[in-house]
Amino acid sequence: MQSLWMIAASLLFACMGVCVKLGSLQFSAAELVFWRGFIATLILGSYILARRLPLATPHARTHVVRGLAGFVSLVMYFQAISMIPLAAAVTLNYTSPLFLALLLVLWSKEPVRRGFYGALAAGFVGVMFLLQPTLGREQWPGAVFGLGSGIISGIAYLNVRRLGELGEPEWRTVFYFSAMSAAGGLPWLLVASPFKAIDVHGWLLLLGVGGFGVLAQLCMTAAYKRGKTMVSASLAYSTVVFSSLFGMLLWNETLPWPGWVGVVLIVASGLFATALSRRTDTEAITD
Repeated sequence: MQSLWMIAASLLFACMGVCVKLGSLQFSAAELVFWRGFIATLILGSYILARRLPLATPHARTHVVRGLAGFVSLVMYFQAISMIPLAAAVTLNYTSPLFLALLLVLWSKEPVRRGFYGALAAGFVGVMFLLQPTLGREQWPGAVFGLGSGIISGIAYLNVRRLGELGEPEWRTVFYFSAMSAAGGLPWLLVASPFKAIDVHGWLLLLGVGGFGVLAQLCMTAAYKRGKTMVSASLAYSTVVFSSLFGMLLWNETLPWPGWVGVVLIVASGLFATALSRRTDTEAITD
């Protein structure tokens, strides 16, 4: 059952990516992040009100750092999806476990397991395989956004880990992140065109971005709570597979063999990094 929850989460995250790519023709990345956060805030806020759960927290500063990092990462991720093949954008975003493991070693001084630096090196070699010659020169800005989203996600996950160690419940962490995403995206929404009429197609895409994202988080949380962390983390990479299939079916996107070598190296090294940081709180993932 745990496997089904994680596979469902991966499929839903891939569906969210499809809506983001389609929506990027009509909305900016920051606008999409606003609606992603706004819809999630409404859903989680309704749950919190119904259950009368307390929102007060003694760890506001950590929530702010996590929220800001998550917002910036999400904007960069959505921007990458709009500029490069969906599978490439998702894979670059999934370099976050590598950077999280590196942060844990450099900042938290956690002991290094045997083969750690070799795994990191393999992951970064995978990034080079994915970027060159998979992407053309005109796509490199999108690749920079994708890789940047992975780097900053590592900072977000580090603070999610700290919040978990401090005893913060997952629903509160996700709620504050969603609210900060909505607040961060609001200025772009107002500057872009505050009175812009959104057609039915646009609303469906926005609901897809927010709805698929929230459902994916719920399924992912269920998977991590009911099963083994490493099994769930391994299955989480099936998002790359689903995104690749959607990219081929909808946009005829295909990766050359060096690109697939890069994907395999990134996924393998990411799994090792996840095993290294056994207690990363992946339930509050920024996607």
